[in-house]
Amino acid sequence: MSAVANTQDDEHPPPVPASAVPAEPAGPAFDELFVQRWGATVQLALLLVDDEPSAEDVAQEAFTGLLRHWHQLGDLSRAQSYLNRAVVNGARSALRRRRTARAWTPPHATPDPSAEELALLGDERREVFAAVAALPLRQREVVVLRYWSQLDEAATAEAMGITRGTVKSTAHKAMAALHRRLGGPSTSAGGLR
Repeated sequence: MSAVANTQDDEHPPPVPASAVPAEPAGPAFDELFVQRWGATVQLALLLVDDEPSAEDVAQEAFTGLLRHWHQLGDLSRAQSYLNRAVVNGARSALRRRRTARAWTPPHATPDPSAEELALLGDERREVFAAVAALPLRQREVVVLRYWSQLDEAATAEAMGITRGTVKSTAHKAMAALHRRLGGPSTSAGGLR
């Protein structure tokens, strides 16, 4: 390389890569969405990962990704869909990392819930949460998105990256498993909507 190529003059600074230029601020629409959806986004992640610090990390990463892609989304409905998908993908990644970490270290016993936690959760609610937590991952994701987040089949399918038919069949299997575990009548998922 020549000496000329290594010198810079003040009149012609080197070009700045596009990734180093800060993006335009998202503005009040993003701020409003963040304020309105932060709590629900953390709760959605919590139902998928069963750990509040991890759920907050997943929600934070989802909003960070949303902010990075804000200018590409166009409207709030697409932003909400992006956010749901980011939470599902982030929860999957967190669970994968957790499984990997457990494979390398001996599992430890989870602490018993405190008296305050027991007082806050009624017996029935604890049973339902335990039953949902016992479902296979995909069934748990469908139940949380369809029935807790009240997304329709299309939005659930989009958030999970699967077809509507897979959402329907997975929801049916999950609801049947919940009915068996909770001792309820064996009805189809359609009766719980």
